[in-house]
Amino acid sequence: MAKAADRAKNPARSSVWLETNKRSRAARGGSGPAGLDRDRIVVTSIRMLDEEGLAKLSMRRLATELNVTAMSLYWYVDTKDDIIEYALDSCYGEVDLAAVLAADGWRERVRVLALEYRRMLVRHPWMSAVAGQYLNVGPHAIAVGGEIHKAIRDSGLPVSRTPSATSAVFQFVYGYGTIEGQFSRVAQQAGMSQDDFYTDSIAAFREEDQFTGTLEEMSEVLDERLSHGSVDEIWDRDFDYALDVLIAGIEVMVERGRAEAAAERGAQG
Repeated sequence: MAKAADRAKNPARSSVWLETNKRSRAARGGSGPAGLDRDRIVVTSIRMLDEEGLAKLSMRRLATELNVTAMSLYWYVDTKDDIIEYALDSCYGEVDLAAVLAADGWRERVRVLALEYRRMLVRHPWMSAVAGQYLNVGPHAIAVGGEIHKAIRDSGLPVSRTPSATSAVFQFVYGYGTIEGQFSRVAQQAGMSQDDFYTDSIAAFREEDQFTGTLEEMSEVLDERLSHGSVDEIWDRDFDYALDVLIAGIEVMVERGRAEAAAERGAQG
């Protein structure tokens, strides 16, 4: 089996999706416990992660939830890392790629991908903490990444600039979805709606004398945001406008690149 120590020696090749790990499981032979399979393990893991977070997930607790012995899990996975990788990729499978393909033009494809990615992060707040810890080379993650690449490529940016533009858009989405998901979880843990939690938080902030000077500069913005009466509306409005800004920025850079290329051709002619 792929021990954690072995993975640490070669992190660039440490993934449940790479061939070495597949051979490890295939070599065991036989069949696993009746009524248990990898899909069931992954579905249960995602539910536990959504409800309780990463800290509570363990092979023992997962086995208890599945009503099997902990050793039964090792027919299908080598480590808890394997389970998290499978869970990550399964969540990427929630991205509606059919809706992406049906979108008209690269701008709308980027918007659909960004919204789908954001929703995925909000549904599964634990994802943000682990997405960068794994290679994310599962089939669903690769499919989503491929559509992101094609959408940005079709903007007209040169190959050397598409990774930067991709980062600008989707690192923004990652951060936005992370904050939104964590805010929702904190409100839920407090036994409050997002709207009540937000209103009470702002009120507490405003009642503190130490923040009086800062609030003089921020009061107009705070009043405007509180006037909406819905945190969900604020999330959506800010996200849509910020995404428009980023897409407009890509358009500007495409035009700038074309102008620079034309100027260079003119100078050479």
